[in-house]
Amino acid sequence: MNKTKIEWCDYTWNPVIGCKQGCFYCYARTWAKRAGRDFNNPAWSEGQYRKPYKIKEPSKIFVCSLADLFGDWIPREWIKNVLTVVKENRQHTFMFLTKNPKRYLEFEFPNNCMLGTTIDYVNQARLDYLKQKVAYRFISFEPLLSDMSSLDLSEIDLVIVGANSSKGAKPPKKEWIESIKHPNIFYKNNIKKYI
Repeated sequence: MNKTKIEWCDYTWNPVIGCKQGCFYCYARTWAKRAGRDFNNPAWSEGQYRKPYKIKEPSKIFVCSLADLFGDWIPREWIKNVLTVVKENRQHTFMFLTKNPKRYLEFEFPNNCMLGTTIDYVNQARLDYLKQKVAYRFISFEPLLSDMSSLDLSEIDLVIVGANSSKGAKPPKKEWIESIKHPNIFYKNNIKKYI
């Protein structure tokens, strides 16, 4: 568990590290390379698994900031193990973020969960799968790589907007940022300068 500088959570918890999505802008892949880890082969971290039990003060915990826990390649048993910890630590709010929200439909989540999906380019299917779960739902438009005005954000509780922060990345167009209309929107520090 790490205390984090991410503006919308208190801690990151990584019981799984690694991802097969292959996103060209992935900060976690860069981190893994520096740390000498094989990011292309997601691995279970037994040492991280029980860390939330040690935090007593109610906190927002971002689960798997260095993985996509709901990727099709992740064993069901790993997800079940994570959800057991979540159920046994109801004082915390656990934030899940995936590019594969269809897999959310395979599991039951306790009410101390926030379920999110990343949308970088317009992807109505991801949004539709997310809306099928009764939960606190959020979208991360990070990085914002296209106009999002065609998406219906009703039934979404929180929207997070961020820029591509990888080396040499172009900033998002101002009209892309303005295309996102929502009453509860959070602009990350790396995008505020483009508003």
